[in-house]
Amino acid sequence: MTVRMQGRTAGLFYLGVVLAGIFALAYGPGQLIEVRDPAATLANLQARPGLFHAMIAAGFGMNLFFAPLPFLLARFMSAHGPRAAKLMIALALASIPFTLIAFYNYAGLAGAVSAGSASAETVQEARAGYRFWLHGAIFFWGVWLAPYGWLVFKSGAIPRWLGVMLMLGAVSYMIDLFGSLAIDNFYDLPLTGQITLPASIGEIGSCLWLVVFGARESAPQPAAPASEAA
Repeated sequence: MTVRMQGRTAGLFYLGVVLAGIFALAYGPGQLIEVRDPAATLANLQARPGLFHAMIAAGFGMNLFFAPLPFLLARFMSAHGPRAAKLMIALALASIPFTLIAFYNYAGLAGAVSAGSASAETVQEARAGYRFWLHGAIFFWGVWLAPYGWLVFKSGAIPRWLGVMLMLGAVSYMIDLFGSLAIDNFYDLPLTGQITLPASIGEIGSCLWLVVFGARESAPQPAAPASEAA
């Protein structure tokens, strides 16, 4: 398989992550979850159980696309930084258990809603479990962008400015995560909704570039010393 096609394959998996993530983490919650009103959330879940089940399925399915993604990216970029490629893979995979457990909390809530045994307290407990585990996933979703962005910048497999945005995106994820944990009503502050914009530009931009154009052929790297390649 050519480098261009390797890039397109990675891009298609990345597109699956992006689309499933938008549905599971943005659209579905935006339609169903009232952050400060568990009773209203319960009413939404009872009125639209199909959407809630689809949101949960997308949350689990997102990982089916994400698990192979760092390996597919490493195929055409690891020569430009073997250690960075290994770190990228490890950090990306580390997020998956957190994501699965987060959505498992919602799967339990969906079962309670279907059985008619859910209450506002049940919703609150499920939301607390979901948010706890999702914070762990968000940490790794942020930090994996640093080695990924570095490999993009070093390899030129896709435009290097996207690598810069990815590395900035890693920083922006950390600001967003720890700011929201440390400051009450963090998202009511000015511009907090735009903090992760570099990450969005870097991820969606690199995804679409790979889908449309594939990866660029890049100059071969000189062989690394054995100690560095290990």
